[in-house]
Amino acid sequence: MEKKAFRVFLDSNVIISGLFSDKGSPRIILDILCLTLPFLTGITGQYNIVEIERNLTKKMPEIFPIYREYFKKLNLEVIPLPSYETVKQFFGHTSEKDAPVLASAVTGNADFLVTGDKKDFSKAREISPFEILSPAEFLNTIVPEIIEFIKKPDAAD
Repeated sequence: MEKKAFRVFLDSNVIISGLFSDKGSPRIILDILCLTLPFLTGITGQYNIVEIERNLTKKMPEIFPIYREYFKKLNLEVIPLPSYETVKQFFGHTSEKDAPVLASAVTGNADFLVTGDKKDFSKAREISPFEILSPAEFLNTIVPEIIEFIKKPDAAD
């Protein structure tokens, strides 16, 4: 039986935290995505990338080249900016600034939305087709899957 493939949408704060800390759940998630496991696809939105790059340019411009180099290694699928019509469906379920994140995760067919700001998405749980998890909660979910994959004799193929 083929293992279910998981699509994990990373919010901007998870990517930024993971890039600038060599410890903690966000960094472990980024490191796992660099492994390009066949059952795990990392995704984020163009909206999130714009937010990340705006913050880096403003607060840490010297880090920008490092971000660009490391970001390539994540092999993230980038979901294009959702239309305003799509985004406005999520107004009232999260803040207006987070509605494009939610819309991108839905458009990207995410199984999980991983965010360091779960409280910002608390109302979205009612309508989202995916789980909204903190980085630590996501690791608790995915690590057993990784261990099972590693234990398989054909995992190296």
